Parts: sequence; structure tokens; C-alpha cells
Amino acid sequence: MNELTPKEIVKELDKYIVGQDKAKRAVAISLRNRWRRQMVSGDLKDEIYPKNIILIGPTGVGKTEIARRLAKLADAPFIKVEASKFTEVGYVGRDVESIVRDLMRIGVQMVQKEESEKVKARAREIAEKRLLDYLLPMKKGEEQNSSTESREKMKKMLEDGILDERMIEIESRETAMPTIEIFSGQGLEEMGIDFKEMFSNMMPKKTRRKKMTVKDAREFLAAQEVSRLIDMEKVTQEARTRVENSGIVFIDEIDKISGREKSQGPDVSREGVQRDLLPIVEGTTVNTKFGPIKTDHILFIGAGAFHVSKPSDLIPEMQGRFPIREELTSLSREDFIRILTEPKNALIKQYNALLATEEVDLQISDDAIGEIARIAQYINDQTENIGARRLHTVLEKLLEEISFDASDIKGRVDVDASYVNKRLDPIMQKEDLSRYIL
Repeated sequence: MNELTPKEIVKELDKYIVGQDKAKRAVAISLRNRWRRQMVSGDLKDEIYPKNIILIGPTGVGKTEIARRLAKLADAPFIKVEASKFTEVGYVGRDVESIVRDLMRIGVQMVQKEESEKVKARAREIAEKRLLDYLLPMKKGEEQNSSTESREKMKKMLEDGILDERMIEIESRETAMPTIEIFSGQGLEEMGIDFKEMFSNMMPKKTRRKKMTVKDAREFLAAQEVSRLIDMEKVTQEARTRVENSGIVFIDEIDKISGREKSQGPDVSREGVQRDLLPIVEGTTVNTKFGPIKTDHILFIGAGAFHVSKPSDLIPEMQGRFPIREELTSLSREDFIRILTEPKNALIKQYNALLATEEVDLQISDDAIGEIARIAQYINDQTENIGARRLHTVLEKLLEEISFDASDIKGRVDVDASYVNKRLDPIMQKEDLSRYIL
């Protein structure tokens, strides 16, 4: 886990998220506390539980982005789920334990990728030797010295890319898998059974010959060698440790399951979903195909607009498991200007990079940026407030013509306030604004 201080965490978050200082401070403290817990010795370490957070605010103000960037900083397994996709046991829908199974799968993929990088060089070496065996098999009666000399020449050609387009046949070993449609994958995971893996060990291996270019064969053989060199038991163990101690679950739309009114339809299972979520948030053990996973020290970040309901509408037990609550503010015109220009992944930087691939030098003036921000705020006020996501809509409409003709334009293109007004004023004057802008 990265040993960043809360100030350093906030500084990193500032590179991608404008404003929302209180929320950034709250998540920074939570992340630092996880590192502090790892440093605690003795039995007390297991008694220190994460302080789960609820982020309250309208859509498009940065709730998801804060959680996603936090997970990246911590190099932690991260999953985003929508509370409204889950239903109470007995109703049609996803069961809440699938959150932990999916998080564990992500953890395994993360560690597997890291281990792949470590053995990649060795795997390519072995793959190259195998490839040379296919390209230059040793003939009967051929002398070792002669063969070695030929292989060296062939190796040099291989490295120089001269043989990349040559077609060769390579052997591939595959398991003859039967088709099973009796159980769903989810049901099997609940039982902790991986039928695919079980059958792959039982069924005979079938050798097939595949035709492909030398370039593709090198990648194919390297991938095979990577799989052989990685110790999956070690990967699973490391992934389990990461998920249990530094995993982050972001539960969006938590306000959609907080109503208590008794009604027909989807609302009927709202409180039931909360009660199903409760054991996972409190701490339980979930069976996955990678083994049992304890959820006691997974950090849960809930988020919702809470327009109709409020956090106090959650069942008391759930409220107690989310002790930290931070309200995110709606975005102003000044925030929009900063969002367009300041973050490392600012929208204007993205469009500049995209159009630069067509040799177009896009220059958007400061007064144009001010107009774009003003228009985005106006549309949010007049229609549905979707926060910073509105900037995507406005910019796409503004640069539609330039993007379409980019391959023919080349050179510098200036966008000023008058160009913004010329392109967007006709839309702004439409009576049904939402029909045209969304």
C-alpha cells in the first residue's frame, strides 16, 4: 500500500478533481488510516475497522471520480456497483455477495498483471527459442555447429522483424471441454466450485495446429509461457490479502434503496436490500471460486444525490456502518472553467490531443472557455443538472464541425467567444432546450 500522507493524497486528487475539498480530506484520512492499521502490531490490528463514508451530492460533481482515483492511489482492488441493481433475496436481480466475488476477480487480475510484467522478459526468451524450433527444426544427421550457426542467423532475422509476415504452423494444446448449461456461473461461484477448472484437469488435452504469422506466433507463445511461469496459488493468496485489507467498494445510488415507504413494484425490496448489504458492510465471509473472503476491512464508500430521501432514511444499522458523511457542492461557472483547463485529463486537453493526431492545432481562447462554462451552467439550470457531464455535451456540439472536417483542415484553428456563440446560440434559443442539447 502506498504510504502517502493525507496532504499528499489530497494533492494527487487535486490533479483530477476540482473543488470538493471536504470530501477529499475525508477519503484521504480513510486511506491513511488503512496504512496506519497495517503498522499496528498485536491483536488490536484486527479490531480496527475502516470508517465507511457516504458522499452526498448531485450527479456529475465528482463522487465516483474521487473513489476511483483513491483506489488508483492506493493500488487497491476497486469496484463500482449501483445499489439499485440489487434486490432482496427472493426477488429477481443480483445478490449482494456478487460484489465481493467480482472484487476478488478484479484483485486476481490486478496481481496477475503485475506478475506477468515480472516474467514477461523470461517468457519472451523462451517463446523465441520455441519459435526458432518451429522455423528451423534440426534435421537428422545435421551437425550441432551448423545448426547453431543457422539458428543465430535466423535469430538475427527474427529480431530485425524480417520474418514477421512469414506464415508458420504451431502446436496448441487445448482441453476438450463439454458444454454445460445446467448451472449459472453465479450459482457455481456461490458453491465455491469452478467447473471449468475442474473439467480442464479431468479432460484429455487435445493438440491442434494453428497457422499464423511469425509476429502473432511470438505473442501467442509468449502468452503461453507467461501463464506457465506465473504461480497462480501465489497470485490468489496475494489478491486475497489485498482485497481483504485494502479493497474499496463504491456503492452508487445508495439513496435509491433508502426509502421506507411501503409500495408495490421495485420499492418493495428497498429495505430488504439494505438488510442483505448489512452483513457484508459489517463483516462476513463470502465464498468465491478463489476461496473464502473476509469483508471486515474492506472500505465501503456510498454515494447518492439524496434529493427525495436523506441518509437518516437508511435503516439504523446501515447508518451506523457509514459514520462519515460529506456533502459535495454543486458546480459553479468558475468550477466549470477550472474543470475545462486545470486537471491532468481536462476536456480541452483531451480534444487538443485528439485533433493533434490529424495535425490540427486547436486553440480555444480564455473568453471562449468562459462562454462554454456559462452555457453549460445555463443548461444545467434550465434542464436537468448533470454537473460536469454537461461540458461533454456542450463541447461535442461546439466542436462537431471541426471534428468532422479535421482531416481536411490541418494547421491552426482558433475558437473564440464569438465562434462559441455562433455555434451554440441557435440551440440556446430553442424552446425545448433538453430535446436539442441532450
